[in-house]
Amino acid sequence: MALCLAGCHQSPPSDVIATVNSKQILASEVDRFYKQSIGDTGQTLSKEEIGIQRLRLLSSLIDDEILQQRAEKLKLVATDEEVDAKITEMKALSTQEEFNRQLKDRSMTIDDVRRDIRRALTKNKLINKEIESRINITDAEIKGYYDQHKTEFNLIEPEYHLARIVVSNAPSKEVNNLQGNKAGNDAEARKKVQMLRNRLDSGESFSSVASNFSEDAQTSANGGDMGFILESPFKTEEPDVFTAVSKLKAGQFTDSMPIFEAQGNIRKVVGYGIYELIEKRPAGQGDLTDPRTQQRIRLFLHNNHAQLLQNAYYEMLRDDTKIHNYLAEQLLKDGAH
Repeated sequence: MALCLAGCHQSPPSDVIATVNSKQILASEVDRFYKQSIGDTGQTLSKEEIGIQRLRLLSSLIDDEILQQRAEKLKLVATDEEVDAKITEMKALSTQEEFNRQLKDRSMTIDDVRRDIRRALTKNKLINKEIESRINITDAEIKGYYDQHKTEFNLIEPEYHLARIVVSNAPSKEVNNLQGNKAGNDAEARKKVQMLRNRLDSGESFSSVASNFSEDAQTSANGGDMGFILESPFKTEEPDVFTAVSKLKAGQFTDSMPIFEAQGNIRKVVGYGIYELIEKRPAGQGDLTDPRTQQRIRLFLHNNHAQLLQNAYYEMLRDDTKIHNYLAEQLLKDGAH
């Protein structure tokens, strides 16, 4: 009996896949995110690949639950009013019928949406308080970085700092924006991108629209930011976009433009994009007195500080958290046979 008490533990309910400080994470939650991640690709995965993907998703859910519990302790949970405001933004982009169809396509209820929004807003509030508030980039740090990396600011040709909003016309359950919004076909994609252009014309910030509605997995989380692109490859790889962007001033954006994908000798329209020119850097040595150079360095240093503090913060929280990953335990057990 003593040996059993020391080496055994009570099995969880069949639908519990992990616990975080006794808070249960259900298998159905992992299943929902897994179905969204594979979408309608028709891709066939091996048993091992499915296991790896489910482990990754569960790890993300565990990390999120750790943050949610910390936010609750600090009384930073998003309010009903904040959640309602986000729901209103989502519904403003479509009719009630379209909104309901999107929920059905993603196998979600309005309660699911409210829960996801509340958790996302809560996480942002926690990170702002615990991480962002600790970061202060000084002028001395900026000068020090410039002096050590001066050659990085000597450009051999012009660079374009771009952001973009993407709307795909391909049906998929995978969603890559804060509002959980996805066009289901070409007609919906055309309508959606025009509505987003209207929001930009009315004064809404490009980064806000991109974060909330862009369907680009690579850039939506960063407000659509694509980083800096050298002029030569830009001209060669995206000639239509380059022509449109080259006519802009900093802060301006293009009309809606088709996004093409090469399929053999045919270029197929796979969606629509709106591009913003954030900054154009001329060739030559960038000077530290240039506000754009300072801002570039400040942003780089800020992001590095934020990543370091966030990693340290996550590790600190994990140290104070009791986690039991039943999925990992079961996979190891099955692998022994």
